[in-house]
Amino acid sequence: MERQRIGKKAESAAVTFLEEHGLQVLLRNYRGKVGELDIVARDARTLVVIEVRLRASDRFGGAAASVDGRKQAKIRRAAALLLHTRKDLAGLPVRFDVIAMQGTHIQWIKHAFT
Repeated sequence: MERQRIGKKAESAAVTFLEEHGLQVLLRNYRGKVGELDIVARDARTLVVIEVRLRASDRFGGAAASVDGRKQAKIRRAAALLLHTRKDLAGLPVRFDVIAMQGTHIQWIKHAFT
């Protein structure tokens, strides 16, 4: 329960950060049959799928390192399902970003994977 509360707080901080940098947040916690997308936003004419990762330390590679190939594939599948079900979003180019958080430090990795 505490872990979920901390995760929600991190996602809210990420949303605030992204909005301050000009992105329009469209969806939070989109759940499909194949996985979840933390944040879906628009950056001008680009649809941005954002994975939020929080780590207490970088002891095991940090937050960004936790978005491994398996996690990336799962995010891509969930994004494909979203685009299939939301035709209004389907015509936009898609970018995958990661918001890596450690404490209060936020690292925004644009084009984190394809």
